[in-house]
Amino acid sequence: MSQQADDFKKLTAHAKEYGFIYQSSEIYDGLSAVYDYGPNGSELKNNIKEYWWKAMVQMHDNIVGIDAAIFMHPKTWKASGHVDAFNDPLVDNKDSKRRYRADQLIEDAIDKLTEKAEKEIEKAKKRFGGSFDEKLYRDTNPRVSGYLQRAADITHRMNAALGAGDMEALKALIEELEIADPETGSKNWTDVRQFNLMFFTQLGNIAGEEGKLYLRPETAQGIFVNFLNVQKTTRQRLPFGIAQIGKAFRNEIVARQFIFRMREFEQMEMQFFIKPGTQQEWFNYWKQYRLKWHLALGTPAGKLRYHEHENLAHYADAAVDIEFEFPFGFKELEGIHSRTDFDLTSHQKLSGKKMQYFDPEMNESYVPYVVETSIGCDRMFLALLSNALVEEVVGDDEGNTRDVLKLHPALAPVKCAVLPLKRNEEPLVKKAKDIFNQLKLSFPTQYDDTGSIGKLYRRQDAIGTPYCVTVDFESLDNDTVTLRERDSMAQERVPIDKVEEIVRKKVDMRQLFE
Repeated sequence: MSQQADDFKKLTAHAKEYGFIYQSSEIYDGLSAVYDYGPNGSELKNNIKEYWWKAMVQMHDNIVGIDAAIFMHPKTWKASGHVDAFNDPLVDNKDSKRRYRADQLIEDAIDKLTEKAEKEIEKAKKRFGGSFDEKLYRDTNPRVSGYLQRAADITHRMNAALGAGDMEALKALIEELEIADPETGSKNWTDVRQFNLMFFTQLGNIAGEEGKLYLRPETAQGIFVNFLNVQKTTRQRLPFGIAQIGKAFRNEIVARQFIFRMREFEQMEMQFFIKPGTQQEWFNYWKQYRLKWHLALGTPAGKLRYHEHENLAHYADAAVDIEFEFPFGFKELEGIHSRTDFDLTSHQKLSGKKMQYFDPEMNESYVPYVVETSIGCDRMFLALLSNALVEEVVGDDEGNTRDVLKLHPALAPVKCAVLPLKRNEEPLVKKAKDIFNQLKLSFPTQYDDTGSIGKLYRRQDAIGTPYCVTVDFESLDNDTVTLRERDSMAQERVPIDKVEEIVRKKVDMRQLFE
């Protein structure tokens, strides 16, 4: 098993053991690609959503929020293009009977070529030492440049085939690359075909196609159909945005990589309505603003990168992903898209209702353009866990380690834990519970006396608690406690009446914006 695969396995095990993520319906052997958030997971997820909402809505005087229904009129999805074009290219292996996304099989082959080039570069770094010129080596070494050029060529051909809906070209690429079934090694493939990803159900009192309802595959359309309602009731002038956090559903055939790709997931989206012709300016603004949002959490800059889209969606004139380096490689975390006026114009045509904004400065009406920012809350959750979970050696003993979740204190599920030194000493327990009952009024706090103080510290480290308050016999004499900081494990003696102020300043989400 590779180190990355081993790290990812540890992460998923940690998520379950410490109450972050459970497999849905586990007692019935689970439901594939569906997960439940446990006590610590639900707290962390709520904190992520709060941080996003504050950054996108409360920190802007021209962005407001809504909460649209999951069910929408079926014509919504006809106008948006989802009924006709929301498809994944699928291919079956005739021998194993397993089904795969054709583009993901090809992407894996591209990644292998890139990995070969990187291995050659790493070897050269060790060989040449400080005099190594990586850029020159990439450009001039025939083996490295060959791998990279081949990867770029395949990527271009794949994107062209996806853009044209050319399933035969995708099948030809799979055969040319001699891609085998990852499970069995068989290369006996069916033709590639399209599969629509929308779930649907039936409206109770209407039978047949007329009663078909879709579970929304994205949250954006609830914003678009409410564009004029929001604009008129809030009296907003362009440019302004509408934000929403909500569930979306996609019938993913090939769901993998834990909560990275799920059938039921949560999106945090904002649609920013602008005057036509200003989309490039606002696209660049939101591209930079959203990256700063990620960096403010302490995410290393090297773990984030932009990925410009070569194959644009049918509604976009520009698109970029913010990618995060997950244990399984750089993958999309957030998308910023310039959607032009596609959505509002499509709804205007199909509904027969005007979706125009009257511009008082120009004294004319027009359909606004839109720049979208869209991030998966579950992917953000996984990125935070991936970045924060570390195994550390404690002291000089190589065998003495701890698993610690170094989440930003403002996002940690529990901000402070109150721990009595002895669980059977009534005065200590009473003192500790009094402190706990005071602190829980200010921020999420835990009380724990179910083990030795060392084990209690390790348990709080594993769930990311920034501060632990230890109540000992000295606390009974002088009303002081030991305050322990998670990352440094530094301890200091502080008055009990100062604990709330010290911790509150450190865990306040306000510091992320200052």
